Amino acid sequence: MDARQSTRTLLAGLATAALLAGSAGAASAADASPGAKPAAKGTHDGARALCKREPKIDKRIDRALKRLDAGKGRRGSVARLQQRVDSAKRAGHTEIATFLQGRLKTRESLKKDLQDRKKDLAGVKTWCAKNDNGKKAGGKDSASKDSGSKDSDK
Repeated sequence: MDARQSTRTLLAGLATAALLAGSAGAASAADASPGAKPAAKGTHDGARALCKREPKIDKRIDRALKRLDAGKGRRGSVARLQQRVDSAKRAGHTEIATFLQGRLKTRESLKKDLQDRKKDLAGVKTWCAKNDNGKKAGGKDSASKDSGSKDSDK
């Protein structure tokens, strides 16, 4: 097989692949037309999984907050890192103090973020309790499906 034949074979293969990809793209574009109904699973937002994991997430947040709020003897606590910053400043290690101060600022913002997540997770817990742990379909979608099925039955 010479160079011309291998080039022709390669081009023929690429053309075939392009045709197949084009027809698949057209089929998927037809499915995404404005009049087409979305698939039932297309509205999945992970509510059931989140409701199932909520207790574990809550424990993880509590454990992280407990560590951040611990005293100077606990690795990972804000107090211990603050003590390290103060020690570096007293020793005149300004570069070390600056670096540790940046870490302290990040750790304090993490504490605030975790407290915010804890509040948000309380809302999720309430929602899950009201909606059978995400198994119930809620909101406008279920109401429109019910009313649509009643109209078609008439």
